[in-house]
Amino acid sequence: MAVKKTTGITPSTVRFGRGINAVRALPKAKGKRPAVIILHERYGVDQHTKDLTVKLAQAGFVGLAPDLFHRFKGDRKALQKGQVRMDLRDDEALEDLNAAVDYLKKSTNVDGARIGIIGVCQTGRQPLLLAANRNDIAGIVVLYGAIGGREWDGNDLRPTPVEKLVAQVSCPVLGIFGEADHIISVDDVVRFRGCLEWARKSYHVRLYRDAPHGWLNDTMPGRYRKEPAKDAWSLMMSFLKKCFAGGWDQQRISSIFESNYSTQYDFTKNVRLE
Repeated sequence: MAVKKTTGITPSTVRFGRGINAVRALPKAKGKRPAVIILHERYGVDQHTKDLTVKLAQAGFVGLAPDLFHRFKGDRKALQKGQVRMDLRDDEALEDLNAAVDYLKKSTNVDGARIGIIGVCQTGRQPLLLAANRNDIAGIVVLYGAIGGREWDGNDLRPTPVEKLVAQVSCPVLGIFGEADHIISVDDVVRFRGCLEWARKSYHVRLYRDAPHGWLNDTMPGRYRKEPAKDAWSLMMSFLKKCFAGGWDQQRISSIFESNYSTQYDFTKNVRLE
């Protein structure tokens, strides 16, 4: 998944909203292009996140990675090493994401009617949050996030339970998860599917065999899985292209659920990998 230096695409830093820095990568294609907001993991906007903005640009999209941790006042190096954590508030995250969408809509190289968002790990909830609060998002991707254990319940930081967010989502949903994830169980994935079915949302959910948490991240050799990563990226790009092309009939409910896990599956045996 590593980005090669021969892409000819160089990401840059932009600033919008209330002091939000973001990494942006522009495709070589001219004219107004679809845009994809790519959210960072618990480490903030690191090299992996920057690489993904470039890969989005290679796919023909404007890639934008906003720093949702811009309010963090602690040790950034410790944050990127995973030694400390910043929890996101729904109200603040929604404010930042709305600012990101507004920034994209005002950009001369973005087709404002074609904006999607990918949430990864800790930020897997935020695409659901955004699409539940506005109706102009074309498609969202939840990448091994949003539905792990206690994340189903509301709390002071995130008062709206996942089920209610799903019920309010205004666009197709792609969910990507792994059998060996130590945070999100197969039961969580099945429950997520049930929420989407109950709410009558169009969706595509794929559960990858043997894939641990964070397997898309090629900067973490213990987690990275080359073949699932390649397949998941291809799935995300085809899903977003379909959303941007109006390929999901708004008058129909379309659902795809793909899973591959052992009959001896035991979530308690899944462990954290580095």
